[in-house]
Amino acid sequence: MQVYVLKEGDALHQQFCKDILRIFPHQLQAGWDRLVFSGTGEAPRVVNSKEEMIRAVSNYPGAIGYLFKEDSSHENIKSIIVE
Repeated sequence: MQVYVLKEGDALHQQFCKDILRIFPHQLQAGWDRLVFSGTGEAPRVVNSKEEMIRAVSNYPGAIGYLFKEDSSHENIKSIIVE
């Protein structure tokens, strides 16, 4: 499985971290860093836009990422709506 995230300064990334994960973006990054530096995990791939997120997730079987609800309709992407 490949995990994709938007860059740390992106408004959607900040909202996703705060509203869904209930942590700050820097806390998410610190968690990934611990996994990477301990050798127990792999960092997510960072994408620069929602269009890049759509391309990445739709072209990599088993990939996971996040988008606004209105941007999540795509024929090659299975959406799970979190409210």
